[in-house]
Amino acid sequence: MQDRHILEALRQGDEQVFEKIFRTYYQRLCNYANTILNSMDEAEEMVQGAFIAVWERHDTLEVHTSIKSYLYRAVHNSCLNRVKHLKVRQKHEEDVKYQADATQSDASNEMVERELDAIMANAIDALPTQCRQVFRLSRFENLTYAEIAQQLGISVKTVENHMVKALRVLREKLKDYLPVIIWLLLMKN
Repeated sequence: MQDRHILEALRQGDEQVFEKIFRTYYQRLCNYANTILNSMDEAEEMVQGAFIAVWERHDTLEVHTSIKSYLYRAVHNSCLNRVKHLKVRQKHEEDVKYQADATQSDASNEMVERELDAIMANAIDALPTQCRQVFRLSRFENLTYAEIAQQLGISVKTVENHMVKALRVLREKLKDYLPVIIWLLLMKN
């Protein structure tokens, strides 16, 4: 039977013609779809979908080439749409995973930062009283050495000596945490 007679019979709803087309092309189309999708299960799903679409539209079916070409083109397009859909879904899943990792990383960074703040606060609190006062006024209130000297009633040289001592003690106490501190500073930028 020629394609035009097959198509006419198909348009009339001839189930035997549809079944013959199905038996003739089903396995070949599955093999073709499998070369695109690398999954025989998905290939069969695409081919079945193409045959379902043909049967659902059999009365209005417009085929300008052979039925074979029409089916191969339909399966080809379905497979490409499937591949495109899978890529979009994979990209979305990667984006969601990246966001989750970033959120978890931010939470971890905040926790490490809080722990380091506590360690630094303890190290500062362990400084001698006058040394601690000078350090806090300099680093937390941004006062100059002259302003600190005036506020505490001591010489600028004494302020400098207290700062040198405070920085030396803090550097020694916090030396094990220096890589983490640098890492956190880099992560903030």
